[in-house]
Parts: sequence; C-alpha cells; structure tokens
Amino acid sequence: MNTEAQLIKRIARAIPSRALGGKGLRLGIGDDAAIVAARSGYDWVVSCDALLEGVHFISDVHPADSIGYKALVRAASDLAAMGATPRVFLMTLALPAARTGKWLDEFLRGMGRAARLLGMVLAGGDTSRNREISISVTVMGEARGGASVTRGGARHGDLIYVSGKLGRAQLGLELVLGGHGNERRFAGLVRAHLYPRIRVALGKWLAERGIASAMMDLSDGLSTDLRRMAEASSAGARVWSERIPCVTIPPGVAKRLGGRRADPLKMALHGGEDYELLFTVRPRMVKMLRGAPGFGQITPIGEITRGKDILIIDGDGKTKALAPLGWDSFRKG
Repeated sequence: MNTEAQLIKRIARAIPSRALGGKGLRLGIGDDAAIVAARSGYDWVVSCDALLEGVHFISDVHPADSIGYKALVRAASDLAAMGATPRVFLMTLALPAARTGKWLDEFLRGMGRAARLLGMVLAGGDTSRNREISISVTVMGEARGGASVTRGGARHGDLIYVSGKLGRAQLGLELVLGGHGNERRFAGLVRAHLYPRIRVALGKWLAERGIASAMMDLSDGLSTDLRRMAEASSAGARVWSERIPCVTIPPGVAKRLGGRRADPLKMALHGGEDYELLFTVRPRMVKMLRGAPGFGQITPIGEITRGKDILIIDGDGKTKALAPLGWDSFRKG
C-alpha cells in the first residue's frame, strides 16, 4: 500500500527536483509552497496544461513513459512558442490505486527524461486518488524582459513560416491506434507522437532578436492554430498547399492505414500534437532567418492578409476557405 508521502518521495527521486538557485528555484518539494526567484531583466512566462485519460491518451494503448514525457513537453511547448526558456514546473497527479505501481514508475521515468532534456526542475504540486488518471502541469520559463512573442502581432504582408514537417504526430497516432505502436519497424514513425521534441532554441532565438512578429505552437493542427493566430492579430491569412512541409508516408504504411487516413496534406493541415512553431516575419526581416537554429527546417507557407478569411490555394491555383478541422475536445461528433 502506497501512502501519499511515499508517492511524493518516489516522484522526488525520479524527477529532478532539487532547488537550483541559478535557475530560479530557491525552495522546492518538501514545504507548503515553492519559492521562485526572478532574475533582474527577465520575465516569468507561465502556462498550464492538462492530460486526461480517455481524452488525451488511452492508458492501455499509450506507454506510461510516453504519457509522463508528453505531460511535461506539451506544456513546455507553450513556453517555447513565446520565446521563453523552460525552468520550473508544478504537477498535480490523480491516479487509481492500480496505477501506483509499475505504471507510475514508468510514467515518472518518462517525465524525468523530459525534465532533464529541457533542463527543468519539479518545484512541487499535489497527488490524489481518482478513478481515472488526471495530470495537470504548470510550467514557468524565463524570457528577457519585453522580448516574449504573442500570437497577436501579425500584420498584413507578414510571411507565415512553420518549422519541421507537419502531420508526423498524426501519422504516429494512427499507427498506435491501429495496434502498430510496439512494432520495431514503425518505431521511427510513432516517435513524433509518443516522444515529441519542441523548438525551444528556435523560439528563443526568434524572440530575442525581434524577428517573429507573432508566434504560437502547433498543438491542435495548422488549420485550427493558424485561424487562432489570425483572429488574435485581427487579420486573415492565405497559404499555398504545395508549400506546406507534409509528413512522408511510406507506401506500405499508407496501404495499412487506408486511403482516407493516409493523406499527407490532411494530416499536415488537421493533425494535432506536432508542437512545431508557427510564426510570422516582416518581409524586411526575412534575411535574418538564415542564422536561425535549424534554419533548414523552416518553411514559408503563406502570408498574412487584410480581412478575416483563412484561405488555402491548391496546386492548380484554386482558392478555397481553410476550415479549422484540427483537434477540438468540445467539438460534437
């Protein structure tokens, strides 16, 4: 039988949690609250994210270490999207008693891996018993004072860029749900879904140099997130389908998934959880992008326009409205 105190000790052993004065945390796990010190000339950027069983993952399908890894990485992606460096996080974890053994050890191993990868420290949180697994993560990052980028700064004429190839996480999800997640031959294809990487260095670089006029992470799909950016900026947008960097689907995999589910463009437009960066750049600033981290993985896909329409232009030059068909947990059907 695990007591709450024993669970907290296991969490503290598995995840970096010691106070690191140079990284903002003066007092961490073990008291009523954490103490975080702000550095002169820097802002704290704060966000939170929930990961719920049956909504964001299926506990009998998704590996426990992947759930722990993603719980932190997806929250920290919001920091990267504003140009902040992830530093400290809090976690609230509610579990059934049956998940406090091996499952929890693997979950913590995955979260510990993500924390070390991102250089983050667990400052505290809360644990509770619950019928289903519920995870809430609050993240804090540092950004130079006034340098953070919001999603509302895009203006008419700005060019729209994305990082990476889009739809890779959706392809991985389709394979996992199809029962192929544990097959070694598909390991590289499911990795983007189970263990995504986020663009911390690129986000920080764009923000500190004032190159990105607006920026956000692609968590719910390009079609949905581009609309959110445009609305926040009181603008419209148009993108060219042939410029969108789409996931590559091997022929054998496409056959397994079936034609309808194996459309690279649809995956790129509407697939969620890529956690790549979507950002805009004033035309006069474009040349500066050549020095960006991972410049070879940055692609211009369109431009910001006047009005409110979000449009996509196909290879034949035909223009149509781009419907927001990405992830929406409140959408009916």
